[in-house]
Amino acid sequence: MLQQPEARRVFSRVPESWTMRLAVAALLLGLTMVVTGDKGDNDPCVYEALPDNDAVLCTGLKVSYPELGNLGCMVVPECNNYRQKITYWTEPIVKFPGALDGATYILVMVDPDAPSRSSPKARFWRHWLVTDIKGADMKKGKIQGQELSPYQPPSPPAQSGFHRYQFFVYLQEGKTISLLPKENKTRGSWKMDRFLSRFHLGEPEASTQFMTQNYQDTLNHQAPGGSSEPEDKPEPR
Repeated sequence: MLQQPEARRVFSRVPESWTMRLAVAALLLGLTMVVTGDKGDNDPCVYEALPDNDAVLCTGLKVSYPELGNLGCMVVPECNNYRQKITYWTEPIVKFPGALDGATYILVMVDPDAPSRSSPKARFWRHWLVTDIKGADMKKGKIQGQELSPYQPPSPPAQSGFHRYQFFVYLQEGKTISLLPKENKTRGSWKMDRFLSRFHLGEPEASTQFMTQNYQDTLNHQAPGGSSEPEDKPEPR
C-alpha cells in the first residue's frame, strides 16, 4: 500500500499531454452527442424533399422565408411552429438567377389544392400576382412592380391535408397585364389558364413549389404523393 505522499508522486508522473488528450476527447464526445443525440428518424425538423412527381415543377426559382431558408421543392417541417409562422410571415424572397437584366417579368403564386387536394374545387387560389418586375430586381429577389393581388400567406384549412404552393415566373415582353373585374372579386377558382391565354403567356421561365398543411393537424404525417402534371399545372391555350 502506497503512503499518501508516494501516491501523489505517482499521479504527478502522468504526462500532461495525456491529460490534454483526455480532455479533448471528452469535449468532442459531448459535441457529438449534442449534434446527433436529438436527430432520430422521426425528427420533425428534417427538411423533407417533395416526391419526384411534384419535383418536376422545380426549375430555377428560389423561394426563401425567414428561419426556413429556401423552401423550393421542400415540405415545411413541423418543428419550431414553422407551419404556423408561415401563415403570418410577410412575402418570401423570390429569386430568379437566370433573369435577364433588360426584361420584365410576372410573378404568380397559387394554391392548386384549395380547399383540399382530394377535392380542389377552388383551384387555382391566387395568393400573389405581381407584374412589371425588372429582371435586375428579379435576380436579387426584390419583387417590385405592379401588385395586382397583394401577397396572401399560405393558410391551408384544418384537416384538409397537404397543400402545394406554386410559384411561376413569366416573361412579360412589354405587355400590359390586368385582371378582369370578375377576377378581382375573388381569389378562389381562378381560371389561370385563361389568364395566361389572354395575354399569350407561354411556358414559365422558372417555377417551384413547396408543401405544407395546417399546423393543428396531426403531427408526423408524411407528405402525400400525387403529380402536379398535367391537370394541376396551368397550360396556356
